[in-house]
Amino acid sequence: MSLMMQAEVAERGFEVELQAEPGERIAVLGHNGAGKSTLLAVLAGLLRPDRGRASLDGRTLFDVDGRRGRWLAPHARGIALLAQDALLFPHLSVLDNVAFGPRSAGVSVAVARQRAASWLEEVGVADLAGRRPHQLSGGQAQRVAIARALAAEPRLLLLDEPMAALDVAMAPLLRRLLGRVLADRSSILITHDLLDALLLSDRIIVMDGGRVAETGPTEEVLRHPRTRFTARIAGVNLIRGSYRGGAVVDASGLSVLGAVKEGEAVVEGAAAAAVFAPSVVSIHTQPPAGSPRNNLTVTIAELEPLGELIRVRADDHRGHLLSADVTARSVAELDLFPGREVTYSVKAAGVTVYPL
Repeated sequence: MSLMMQAEVAERGFEVELQAEPGERIAVLGHNGAGKSTLLAVLAGLLRPDRGRASLDGRTLFDVDGRRGRWLAPHARGIALLAQDALLFPHLSVLDNVAFGPRSAGVSVAVARQRAASWLEEVGVADLAGRRPHQLSGGQAQRVAIARALAAEPRLLLLDEPMAALDVAMAPLLRRLLGRVLADRSSILITHDLLDALLLSDRIIVMDGGRVAETGPTEEVLRHPRTRFTARIAGVNLIRGSYRGGAVVDASGLSVLGAVKEGEAVVEGAAAAAVFAPSVVSIHTQPPAGSPRNNLTVTIAELEPLGELIRVRADDHRGHLLSADVTARSVAELDLFPGREVTYSVKAAGVTVYPL
C-alpha cells in the first residue's frame, strides 16, 4: 500500500501533506484540536476537504477543488476506521458483525462467515461468536471491532485512540493484540500514549495547528524531539534555540550547555535543540558549584508519583515546564512542594545537543 494525500480544510485551519510506504505503520500525536481526527476523517471519506487530492495504491480517493472534482465514497476506498468505541451493530451477533464487511463487498454468506470466524479466532474471542454486543465487556467489544475491521481486508487501517475507552487492565492486552495483527499492515494510529507509539508504529507524525510539525522514525523522534509537545510525551526536557559557544540559547536568553550528538554537526549560530532526561536533573535548594553545570532557577508546579520515583515539574518563568525525577526520600528531605523555588542542576555531559 502506498498512500499520498494533500488536503486543506480552511474552517479548521487544516493543511497537511502525507505520504506512506507499503506496510508502514504511522502514529499521529498532537494536542487536542491539532487536526488528528480531521486527518482520519478526510482519509476515511467522512469529511470533504476544500481542496486537495489523495490516492491509495495508485487509485484516486479524491481530487477536489471546492465542490468540483472526484470523490470516492467511503465504502469504496478500501479503508477501515477503528474508533474509540466499538460501534458494533446491536441487532447482529458477533459473528455477523464481523462478517458485515465481506458481505458488503459482495462475498457470499458462507465465505463471509468463514472469514469472520477466522478473525474472531485470531483476536481470541471465537467463543463469543453467538453473542450480541450488549453481552460483551468493553475489551471484548473492541476485540470484535478489530476483527470486523480486518475481515474487510482493508488496504489501510485507521485507528482513532482504540485503547482510550478501556480500563488499565485491558489496554495492555489489546495493545499486544494490535502489535501482532498490525505487523506488516499499513496503518495510521492516533494516540496520546507513548507506549502505543513505541510498540505500534514505525514512524511518528506530530501535528500542531492543523499542520505537520515534526515527523520521522519513531525511536528517533522520541529520543530527539523537536517540539515541546513531543518532548513531554517522550518524557524528556527540550530547549530550542541557536547554538552559541557550546550551548543552546533560546529566545528568552536561557543558555544550556551540552554535548553535540555523535555523528551530527552544529554550526555556530544555527538552530539547535538541547535535550536532557528528567533522570539527569538534580534538585538543590541552593545553586551548586563544581564541574560545568546548567543551574536553572525554577518554581515547582506539581509533584507526580511515577512508580518508585516522583516527577517534579517546575516552571522556569521563561516559557518552559521542566521535569526532574527524584526519590520520595529526596522530596521529603528537600521539603519540595508546589510553589517552592529551587535550582535544577544538570551537568553539561547529561545534555545532548543536535541541529534542527
